[in-house]
Amino acid sequence: VQLVESGGGLVQPGGSLRLSCAASGFTFSKYHMSWFRQAPGKERELVATILSTGVGGNYPDSVKGRFTISRDNAKNTVYLQMNNLKPEDTAVYYCKAVSINSWGQGTQVTVSS
Repeated sequence: VQLVESGGGLVQPGGSLRLSCAASGFTFSKYHMSWFRQAPGKERELVATILSTGVGGNYPDSVKGRFTISRDNAKNTVYLQMNNLKPEDTAVYYCKAVSINSWGQGTQVTVSS
């Protein structure tokens, strides 16, 4: 299993980023996928989940209305569109296949003026 996250960077408050996660080594279209994030000194937090069919997603209140998860099963890729970013969104973001215990290296998102 390989998960490669990309698309992170430095953005000002109120800005947007689109994260991508390219998956390989398993039948991507059969698995629900999730995005997590981990800020320094904090536990890893689930921020979005999308079903294998593309129906989704579930979001915590902290990102609801600002983040949107999507997927392209033909490209074995899951995305996280993040709008109206806030400094508290600063974290390393990871994708994960539900029920597969494997993580990628993550992509850093820093929201700062």
